[in-house]
Amino acid sequence: MSKDSPTAQSSPLCIGRHTLANPVVVAPMAGVSDLPLRERCVSLGAAMAVGEMLSSDLSLNKTRKSHYRRQTSDLAGIRAIQIVGNEPEQLAQAARFNADEGADIIDINMGCPAKKVCKKAAGSALLADEQRVARILDAVVAAVDVPVTLKIRTGVSPDARNGVRIAQIAQEAGIQMLTVHGRTRADRFNGAAEYDTIAEIVSRLRIPVLANGDITSATKARQVLAYTGAAGIMIGRGAQGKPWLPGAIARSLAGADYVEPTLAQRLAIAQDHLSALHHFYGDPLGVRIARKHMGWFIDDLMCCAPAARVSAGGVTHSWQAWRKAFNVLADATSQQQALAKLCEQLAAEGTGRVTTTNIHPYDKRVLGSGRATTHATTQVTTQVTTQVTMSQPMRASLNTPHQPNRRQPIAT
Repeated sequence: MSKDSPTAQSSPLCIGRHTLANPVVVAPMAGVSDLPLRERCVSLGAAMAVGEMLSSDLSLNKTRKSHYRRQTSDLAGIRAIQIVGNEPEQLAQAARFNADEGADIIDINMGCPAKKVCKKAAGSALLADEQRVARILDAVVAAVDVPVTLKIRTGVSPDARNGVRIAQIAQEAGIQMLTVHGRTRADRFNGAAEYDTIAEIVSRLRIPVLANGDITSATKARQVLAYTGAAGIMIGRGAQGKPWLPGAIARSLAGADYVEPTLAQRLAIAQDHLSALHHFYGDPLGVRIARKHMGWFIDDLMCCAPAARVSAGGVTHSWQAWRKAFNVLADATSQQQALAKLCEQLAAEGTGRVTTTNIHPYDKRVLGSGRATTHATTQVTTQVTTQVTMSQPMRASLNTPHQPNRRQPIAT
């Protein structure tokens, strides 16, 4: 990228009647962006977090997977529901159902490159059928009163980048925001994202466009925004193990210094996330799902303290070995104790230490804001506590049974 020097975007990002607090949105990621992650991303500063994709086949609504994916809470902010399918009327029915259940925004998935989705002619496979795309978008937009958005890729393949035409079809159909991932369907997640197609799409449209793909820092976010002219960015895999990242980028784009949380703060966020996963899914599902999320947290912690050697089960391990030891733990209590022990060890060694002289602005702006997991800022000493102190809203969320929406429950 070599266009103008990066500058922060100042105009508000609007999706229909919704004005976002900043231009940073968390992507829908199947098996990743569940309610516990969305709550934490939004509480830590993301403007919006889109839910995991839901099948347009309403007969699947009562499956366990759909049940969990439909859960929401006030802490998760704007309720953006993503639907996937390939039949216009079925997608329209799914949109109506979710809007009636309280969805604030309906997002249509035409960007997923997964084989199990594409073999059903859904997700990014739809990009090869522009007429069907038009029929789907027309049907869904006409079916609901809430804003409809769309997520796509730059095209079918590097030799068939038809993202601009798809984008124009979307605008004509009444789509109110478009997200473009900078790879084609054929690329899947290989190679680097390209932003030339996104820039061309932005230049052709009146509706807001979000740029997506390989955005993992405030510097990259600024570069992408300046190069493409996009109204905002969507962060996907970059938020895995780093629910704080979208908020840190958003604050930087607003003019603040880009400040990452300290190791102690990351550990506190990890403890809170682990407890939330156990509460949300219960045993044994919560234990299994926690393994991948804690694996991503460990990947991040390795960057903070790459030389640290940590204990699990009385044995000293490298980070990779600690993760393997964690992954064989069979219950929630054992997982929580292992992570608490890690916090104690790093604090004792000084690796995870927080002092009154090295408190980052992150503590003051986020952890002390009453919106997210926090150590009481008036009691920060030379060690990190092993139990997370939560704000009252977060504690209430974790102690209240989750409902699928703010208006009416679903059958389980």
